Amino acid sequence: MMRKVVYPGTFDPVTNGHLDVMKRGSMVFDALVVLVGCNPCKEALFSVAERMEMIREEIADLKKR
Repeated sequence: MMRKVVYPGTFDPVTNGHLDVMKRGSMVFDALVVLVGCNPCKEALFSVAERMEMIREEIADLKKR
């Protein structure tokens, strides 16, 4: 059975703590899905697309494990 986990958040900006949770999660679960949310009640520093790209760059090496 494949073990999957979802890690939702606004990640505005993505922090070392967020990245640590993602890296640890990738070692425990077979699949890690990171959901980048948008909170209309907050003024974001980065657009959703920018946050997604930052996260993709930071966790690219996790896919190679």
